[in-house]
Amino acid sequence: MSAQSLDCDSMVTFPSRLTAPRPFITVDELLGDSRELIILHAGEQYRLRVTSKGKLILTK
Repeated sequence: MSAQSLDCDSMVTFPSRLTAPRPFITVDELLGDSRELIILHAGEQYRLRVTSKGKLILTK
């Protein structure tokens, strides 16, 4: 590999034609005005929250 920097777009991989498109939602659409929500999965509750630094944390 050469010493030149790589463009991040050149590293994007695209799904094959056989895979269906994945659903897409933004955090703003998901959380609205809230900073956290509860997700129910397989009878368990998970908490998704946005930290003060804008990171996402998912906890059980």
